[in-house]
Amino acid sequence: AVVSTQSTGGYKNKQGVCIYRTRVKRGGRKKPVAKGICYGKPKTAGVNQLKFQRSIQSVAEERVGRACGGLRVLNSYWVGQDAVYKYYEVICVDPAHKAVRRDPRINWICNAVHKHRELRGLTSAGRKNRGVGKGHRHAKVIGSSRRANWKRRNTLSLRRYR
Repeated sequence: AVVSTQSTGGYKNKQGVCIYRTRVKRGGRKKPVAKGICYGKPKTAGVNQLKFQRSIQSVAEERVGRACGGLRVLNSYWVGQDAVYKYYEVICVDPAHKAVRRDPRINWICNAVHKHRELRGLTSAGRKNRGVGKGHRHAKVIGSSRRANWKRRNTLSLRRYR
């Protein structure tokens, strides 16, 4: 099962492509407040039953990307889990390696715009968290993001001389 996931995730058994296995703690995200006290309105008083906005898989990609600054994160896939952790394998590419730079199928990742794709939500897991897609279910993010979409719909644009 892992081999089929590797191939669909873009893994090639060649020089310059490597896999890192990482683990992330399962469960929700506790709010980091001193002594469990949230000041303000009752709406913001929650500490325990809060869920992180991004998936655990995107957190795993982010951690590998930070640890291996010279590599580019291509994709990742789930490999297992136990009661405490979820385990993912993250496919990384070395953009300085000649085997990668000369291969027309993968050398797009050598361009500077693909630095830290995982931190900007451009990997497969990150795009799912951003809600990017095609069709009426993804209408809220037309224009690159929810914020850009909202801003475009709520900005009044007038001509200077009118």
